Amino acid sequence: MRTLRRSLTLLLVATVAALGGLTGCMAEEEASPPSALQARTALPIAFLTVVADVDPVLNAVAVSGGLYETSEFVVTAPVGNDRAQLLAASAAVDLGVPLLLTPEFGAPTTSVVSAELTRLHASYVVSVGGGGRSVSATTTPSMTRRAEVPRTRLSVPATADAVNAILPNPLRIVRVASAPLALTALAQVDPLAPVLLELPPTSDTAPTPNPSAAESEIILPPISRATALTGGLMLATDDPAQLAGVATARAASVMVTLVPSSRPNPQASAETVTALGAAAPTAVLAVGEPFAAEPSLDYKVRAAASGTQVPGGGQLLFPDRRFVALYGTPSTPVLGVLGEQGVAEAIARAKQMAAAYQPFSDRPVIPMHEIIATVAAADAGGDGNYSNEIPAEKLRPWVEAAGAAGIYVVLDLQPGRTDFLSQAQRYSSLLELPYVGLALDPEWRLGPDQRHLAQIGRVDIDEINAVVGWLAELTNEHALPQKLLVLHQFRPSMLQNRGALDMTHPELALLLHVDGLGGQPDKQATWSTLHRDAPLGVAWGWKNFIDEDRPMLTPEQTMTGVAPTPDLVTYQ
Repeated sequence: MRTLRRSLTLLLVATVAALGGLTGCMAEEEASPPSALQARTALPIAFLTVVADVDPVLNAVAVSGGLYETSEFVVTAPVGNDRAQLLAASAAVDLGVPLLLTPEFGAPTTSVVSAELTRLHASYVVSVGGGGRSVSATTTPSMTRRAEVPRTRLSVPATADAVNAILPNPLRIVRVASAPLALTALAQVDPLAPVLLELPPTSDTAPTPNPSAAESEIILPPISRATALTGGLMLATDDPAQLAGVATARAASVMVTLVPSSRPNPQASAETVTALGAAAPTAVLAVGEPFAAEPSLDYKVRAAASGTQVPGGGQLLFPDRRFVALYGTPSTPVLGVLGEQGVAEAIARAKQMAAAYQPFSDRPVIPMHEIIATVAAADAGGDGNYSNEIPAEKLRPWVEAAGAAGIYVVLDLQPGRTDFLSQAQRYSSLLELPYVGLALDPEWRLGPDQRHLAQIGRVDIDEINAVVGWLAELTNEHALPQKLLVLHQFRPSMLQNRGALDMTHPELALLLHVDGLGGQPDKQATWSTLHRDAPLGVAWGWKNFIDEDRPMLTPEQTMTGVAPTPDLVTYQ
């Protein structure tokens, strides 16, 4: 509990309606210690609360309503006045009370602010930069401990000295250069060791008037700071318009993490994922207009709150990184370079190949293993599907060793006469790992009477979309980072109705992998053909065949001679 010290800069103008009839008991009341003004906080029940109104006045009210049950003391500042808002924000954090913004006179939001003051049971309101130097007391109906109490409104100039004068103890003044930097500084303020943040004065900053003889000293009641909230976190866009909401969060001891307004997805930043993971929040407020248009925000926040990062940092795959992969099956050299060595050697080889691409890449290059989990077979086998499914637990040591070494893993399916979804579900235990994606290879998808190598396989997009929906749901359910889904293709006919590919799931990054081999002119022609009329937003993969390409491109040639530059380069 802290007592507000005397202010020597406030003019007392007490209205008769508020104070009439009290003179007979003034001596007795002055002799009694003033009762403390109360504040009580609580987190929202829902895990995610989105506060995304375009009007910062409404956002400030919504944050107050989301974190405070009551606050008999409230700080306000005028909307649009960055200097006043920052000083008021510092005061609110120091006192542990909400900060509301006051709209221009006659604005529709005026009644909303008034209603929030009533809900909070506010009996004292301090307006920083609200116009003039005054103290007035008015009677406002309020559902507090008494049926009707006075609401005292204090107006304080927007200067550091004036604000410090009303605080229990003067704060150290810290000047910040701009409103965006002020928001960042405020988000980091410790409510138990606050500072008074101040923007530099501008040419239109009004001078502080000299005190007049009519001024008198005033002692404000003590404030009982609410218990600090635990388990809460605010995601706020880096727009200075969200300063009031950030101040209210810090006043309630709620941690604040800022995200770019241009990219509000919390999965995009390694730093944001780390902050959310460390906080392990039970309730998150997403504050800022861009959050309203962010699809599947609940999933994205839950995934980021896991703290898990994909190789290279963050939880989004593209455009933040590029992959270089070894393709094949463990212990089976004939199926690709991955199986030409043991797991430790395969890890080292993938890292070496990825490093060879880094000098030519504008993004981090991440090594990958693409493991053929179901292998096309010449014989029908016991299940009659012409596909040999390697048990998931047999693959697990390879998968986990790669993941531990910072290598992304993709499980490749060659389904024969069965469907892709049935095979994918066999590997759900591995796909629940955050660094494991999936690849579908239509070349090896047979019709009921077909056999491998007698024709090139094909699949309708409906079957692909069934896998897309299932994998997205699995990723969402387990709050996993975004997963890679690779679709292999070297002929247009392999993916029937490709234009209907479901691109609506932010849980997945879909990539078309062009598997052409042979002479470079033919490979480039295939690359160009498959780019025509491709679904908007897909990433692209290129394959270098060590024995079949004539010649095989070097890393530099792959990066400079293939346009657009691939997001994934695979070696087979």
